[in-house]
Amino acid sequence: MGEAELLRDCYKNSLNLAEKNGVRTIAFPSISTGAYGFPVDRAAKIAISAVRCHLTRSNKIEKVVFVCFSQSDYDTYAKVLAE
Repeated sequence: MGEAELLRDCYKNSLNLAEKNGVRTIAFPSISTGAYGFPVDRAAKIAISAVRCHLTRSNKIEKVVFVCFSQSDYDTYAKVLAE
């Protein structure tokens, strides 16, 4: 399994676990983009796609927050969210 698939599974598994435990709000950092050096633009696309996919199938999670490390990361996430 490649890095992108592992990252997507991280979001999917986290959302499923959150629902299983009755969590209604969840926050995600820009996973793997710090020490692991995964490109922020690819990570944002994967994260947002995985969350959107999950939210179309379930309404148990009411709020998802993406926590960005920098203004540049924020700008990248905002751009992907707008697409």
